[in-house]
Amino acid sequence: MADTIEREAVFLWYYVSVQTEQIAGYYLLGVCLGSLVSVFGKAGILALPGALRGKKLGILGLVPASLVGMASPLCMYGTIPLAASFSEKGVADDWLASFMMGSILLNPQLLLYSAALGRTALVVRFLASLVCAFAAGLCVRLLCKGRAFFKFTGFAVPANRDTDPNPVFRLLKNVMRNVRATGLYFLAGIVLSALFQRYVPENAVAALFGPGRRFGLLMAATIGVPLYMCGGGTVPLLSAWLRDGMSMGSAAAFMVSGPATKITNLGAVKIVLGVKRFVLYLAFVMLSALAIGVMTDCALVGA
Repeated sequence: MADTIEREAVFLWYYVSVQTEQIAGYYLLGVCLGSLVSVFGKAGILALPGALRGKKLGILGLVPASLVGMASPLCMYGTIPLAASFSEKGVADDWLASFMMGSILLNPQLLLYSAALGRTALVVRFLASLVCAFAAGLCVRLLCKGRAFFKFTGFAVPANRDTDPNPVFRLLKNVMRNVRATGLYFLAGIVLSALFQRYVPENAVAALFGPGRRFGLLMAATIGVPLYMCGGGTVPLLSAWLRDGMSMGSAAAFMVSGPATKITNLGAVKIVLGVKRFVLYLAFVMLSALAIGVMTDCALVGA
């Protein structure tokens, strides 16, 4: 019995060490990039929606609104008070929807994490986030027709924590906060992926999530709901699944549904939507995840 436990521990440590070697560098680079953006670029990025407000861009304004959200380093509980301040300044709700959806799905740190999955996955994640953010703004634009969609009440922009007068110390403190916030999730993802690789047969992944498996797309979108706690923690899992035969479409569906249904994000979104529109949000997320997954598989199979 002791020999069996020791042997299994050796196998698991091997898988953990391999995953760590392959992904840890991207994690550290992502943390540094996220902190650099947060400390030195956040103010400029988050001032863009207000600067664009007076431009007559029409529906095309949803594109820069989506990109600004994707570039934002804020969590959702930081994004909503900012969106509330934009709303007070006259930014339209459709732009705010694209901005918030982009912020939910992607940030500079998560984008760099995703580079560990390969160039194709990186491009797919970026385009999927952009398309979904644009679609969210478009839906709000068509549904509201000038009526208010969000309920921004009682929100205030959180205090800036990057206040150290020394820019080097300011950056280092942000990096440490970043590591504390994401490090355990990243390690948990490494351990889960090692357990998965050791005890789940490779052909099981291909059979369920492989190309052309429409039920697998639905499953990938669905498991994103309970499994997604932190972007950095899911990258090791996706890395293992993709190596074992998961289609890029199933991975894309997971990458959309996961962050959009993360518990903390859901709590923040429900506050500003109310019950009925919150249900519409959940339906939009699942349909978008499935549509993105199907389009991704079709595009790659036909390429």
